[in-house]
Parts: sequence; C-alpha cells; structure tokens
Amino acid sequence: MRTRVWSAVLLGVLPGICGGAVLGSGPAVAAPLPEADLAFHGSAVMDGDRVEVRLTPRNNGPAAVADATVRLRWSAVLADRQQLPAGCVREDDRTVLCGTGALAADGAGEQVRVAVRLRERPSEVMLEVDTAWNGGVLDKDRSNDRLTVLVLATGDAYAF
Repeated sequence: MRTRVWSAVLLGVLPGICGGAVLGSGPAVAAPLPEADLAFHGSAVMDGDRVEVRLTPRNNGPAAVADATVRLRWSAVLADRQQLPAGCVREDDRTVLCGTGALAADGAGEQVRVAVRLRERPSEVMLEVDTAWNGGVLDKDRSNDRLTVLVLATGDAYAF
C-alpha cells in the first residue's frame, strides 16, 4: 500500500518538477520566447452609472501575437447585470476581460468597445488597463500596456 501511495505521489509531482526537461545527451536548451510589445490606446467616458471604454490594441513587434487578453478593472463595483460584447467576460465584481484577437507585428488590432454599468453613481472612477494574457510572447516594455486612468463623471472622454 505504501509503495502505491509514494508511486502516485512521485508520478504526480515529478512532471511538475521536471516539466519541460528533455533527457538525452548534452544540455537541454529552451527556445527563447518571441518578443512583442503590446500597447493599448483609447478613451473612457463616464455618464451617471455608465462607463464606456474604447481601446485599440497595438503590437509594436517584432513578433506577431496570435491572441491576447486585456483586463479592465474599475475602482467601483460593477452592477450585477451587464451586457458585455462578444469576446468579453466578467472576472469579478470590478473586472472585465476581453480578447484582442490576432495582432500582427507593427500593427493595430480591432477596436474593443466595452460599456459597463456601475452599482452606484460615483463622481469619479479609476480605470486600470493591463494585459492579462499576452499570447505567450515576451513583452519587455510593460509601460504602454499597464495604464491607470482617472475618469470623472462629466460625460467627457478621458484618453489613455
């Protein structure tokens, strides 16, 4: 019995410890990740309890990105019921995730347009925009895909 338990433990643990290791002659070398620089530019407007975000994802290259996910997080709690566009899903009570689709190197993607309702009517809200998933590429410059925007309840567009 004890042998079976330890065998099961080792079989379950060893793949996690050795994940990706290649046994053979010579040292194992991991292939470098392709590099891409994701960026998000857009605007946010708050009117009453409604916030609309329009953003365009961009890939400054050098490699293409098959797909990525942008995270939109508000400082205020979202209303329980939301009508999110296709490709977007609610992560928690303040956060929405949206797919960007494929991003060619040195190219812009399709505009992502998300309108949400807030549970209350604050006079301002902080919007955090960042990459939740980058399609498995290495992004050395995170300054242009991690943004914080103060959006006032004026009906004016605040650019980022």
